[in-house]
Amino acid sequence: MNVFRSAAGATTRLRGVRHAVALAAAALATVGLSACTGGSPEPAATDAPAPVTSSAPVGNTAAPTALTGTRFYLGTTDQEAVIHAVRGDVDRVTARIPLGAGDCVRNTITISPYGERLAWVEGGAGKDAGALVTSMVDGSGRRTIERNLPFGATVSCLGSNALVWSRNDHLMVQQGREHPVLVDVADGKPVNGDPGSETLKWWSVDGRSQAAVSEGRTYASGASGVHFYRYTPPKAEAAHHDGWRVRSVSMDGRYVAVGWMNTDPSRNDGSFAVVDTTTSTVVDLPGEGDIRSILFTADEKVIVRRAGGITVLDKSFRPAGTIEEPAPVRDLTLLAYAA
Repeated sequence: MNVFRSAAGATTRLRGVRHAVALAAAALATVGLSACTGGSPEPAATDAPAPVTSSAPVGNTAAPTALTGTRFYLGTTDQEAVIHAVRGDVDRVTARIPLGAGDCVRNTITISPYGERLAWVEGGAGKDAGALVTSMVDGSGRRTIERNLPFGATVSCLGSNALVWSRNDHLMVQQGREHPVLVDVADGKPVNGDPGSETLKWWSVDGRSQAAVSEGRTYASGASGVHFYRYTPPKAEAAHHDGWRVRSVSMDGRYVAVGWMNTDPSRNDGSFAVVDTTTSTVVDLPGEGDIRSILFTADEKVIVRRAGGITVLDKSFRPAGTIEEPAPVRDLTLLAYAA
């Protein structure tokens, strides 16, 4: 399996969508939404060898062609985080990352939208912050980014989404009580610009559309325009959670997938509903059973994951196929899909 070739191909195809960039930029200018923070000191890198990787092919003869790309899953043991890459009927372990002391690695390890990079925070036992670490998806090219970051060079590892990707090389991190910092992980430097005061940000796979909260108002922006919307979660469930947030954005910025935030500062990757931000209505998704997570993909599909498997929808939310997940990944976290 060559996940790098697939990811690069997706990147190349998406760069051709020039009109989406222009529309999104014009829409953002209308409401004065801002970009993210700056600074350019030299990064500190380590040449530590990558963790030993292994592969364990698992047949899945029932898998159709509804998804031709690679799905990436996260599993954990007592000692390590394990990254699985599932393509076609094969499940492979691509990287093993030691958890170390404390819960930072377990709570933060994430993968870039096109499946090329890993990122996580390393902190000691009892710590709620640490150093930002990145590598390629196979664990190679490990790099610690710390001296170049402002505000003391420690990154928070708390919260239901401590690290959020804005595109394949840009990662938003939180440092103490300061504004979030957008870091270019390819060169280890903050991205130039002002982060503004928006909170709970999330981006589409290509980074051209986004959703956030501005002065208490939820909005989404992209090729479809800028839309302030409202969403009221089910009353029977809302009392048990600390509210909701966006966890996936459609390529045009019109639709968002939402999920609960935890009542404790730990990891949460789930989502359970899609909201049309132009009408503030919940989309009626086909399929049966409780929804575990929803992903909008670069090739404009919608992955709806339930306990019984995956339903693939087209961009109009019509069924396009189903996927029976290999047994080793059925109970793992679905991190990303690279078309």
